[in-house]
Amino acid sequence: MAPSLRVERQMLRDGATAVACLDEVGRGALCGPVTIGAVVVTAQSKPAPVGVRDSKLLSPAARLDLVPKIQRWAAAWSVGHASPAEIDEYGIVAALRLAGQRALDGLGLVPDAALLDGNHDYLSPPAQATLFDDGPVLPEPVCAVPPVTTLIKADMTCAAVAAASVLAKTTRDALLLDLAEEFPDYGWRENKGYASAEHVDALRRLGPTVHHRRSWRLPGVEVAAPRDGDPTGVPTL
Repeated sequence: MAPSLRVERQMLRDGATAVACLDEVGRGALCGPVTIGAVVVTAQSKPAPVGVRDSKLLSPAARLDLVPKIQRWAAAWSVGHASPAEIDEYGIVAALRLAGQRALDGLGLVPDAALLDGNHDYLSPPAQATLFDDGPVLPEPVCAVPPVTTLIKADMTCAAVAAASVLAKTTRDALLLDLAEEFPDYGWRENKGYASAEHVDALRRLGPTVHHRRSWRLPGVEVAAPRDGDPTGVPTL
C-alpha cells in the first residue's frame, strides 16, 4: 500500500500546526556523512505526490524525478548532514542528532511536532551528563527540538516521512558521486559508501580515506591494539 498522511494529519488534529517528518540515510555506511531529510506538513497540505515511497523501494531515476515534486509540495523542507569526523568524535547517535537538528534549523520555520522513523528519539538532546561522564563532549544543540513522536516503519506508512527519505537519499547519493570522482577505486558511484566487495577490497589494498569513519572497525583494515580506555582500537593507516 502507498504511504498516506493519516498519522501526520492525526498529529495536526491533536494540536500541532506544523509537523516536521524526518528520515535518515547513511547510518550503516563505512564512509561519507549521515544525512537526514525533513519535510513539513500542515493542515493545508495536499496529498503527497504520486509515487512517493520509502527511498529504498524506488529506483535512482524515480527518486530523482520525485525530488522537485516533493520540494514544491512540502510546506518546508531541508536536509542536514553530520560528517565522518563528527561521527568519529561523537558517535553515530549524537551525529544523527546533529544532522537532524541541522535539518530542522534549515526549514525556515519552527515546527511544533516532529515524527521520526524508528523507535528511538535520536533528535532530542539527551539528559544532562554527570560531572563524572568520561564520554565525548557533545556539541550544543543547533536549534530547539519540538516534541518527538517515533513510529516503526514510518518511512513505509507515512507519506511525509517517505518524502523526507527521498530527499535524504538523493542528496547523500549526489555527495558520494562527487567523492567518487576524487577516489574512484572504492566503488562509491555504485555502493554509495556501503560495504560492497569492491569497497572492502579497496580498503584492504589502499586503506581508508579522510572520508571514512576511522573509529569504526572497517572491514579489510587492520585494527591497532586497543589504547587505554578504548576497547575497539583504531584502524591502522
